[in-house]
Amino acid sequence: MQGLIIDYSGVLDTGAEDEKRWKTLIAAVKEKDIAVGILSNEEGDGEAAEQIREWEFNGVVDAVVLSGEIGAEKPERAAFQAAADAVGVDLNECVMIDDDIMNVRAAVEYNMIGILHTAIDRTAVEIQSLFDIEGEF
Repeated sequence: MQGLIIDYSGVLDTGAEDEKRWKTLIAAVKEKDIAVGILSNEEGDGEAAEQIREWEFNGVVDAVVLSGEIGAEKPERAAFQAAADAVGVDLNECVMIDDDIMNVRAAVEYNMIGILHTAIDRTAVEIQSLFDIEGEF
C-alpha cells in the first residue's frame, strides 16, 4: 500500500487529544514514504472546509479533497479516485479510513483496503499493522 486516505468528519475531528494522536500517527506513516490525504464530503467553502484545509497547509497531509470542489462524494468511485489522484497513488494501492460503513464498503468494492473507524486506539493498531509502524499512538 502506498497511500492512506482519511475521512475528516467523525474521524479526524473528534477532539484535541485525538487530533494530536492522529497527527503523530500520520507523521509516522509519512516517514514510511506513504502519501496521506483527506477525503471529505464537505462543501468547498466555509469554516469547516478551512479547518480541513489547514491539515494540508500545515504539512500534516499531502492533499485535501472536498466533495464540493470535485462534484462527487463518497461513496461514489469518482470521489475516491480524486483522492487517490491527489496523493499520486493508484486507487488499488490506497487504504481508506471512514466512520461510515457504506463508504468503507464502497472503498473495498473499488479495490482499496477499507478500515471502519470507531476509535483511534483500534484504527491506530490497524494502520500500524498495514504499514509496519511501531510505537504508541
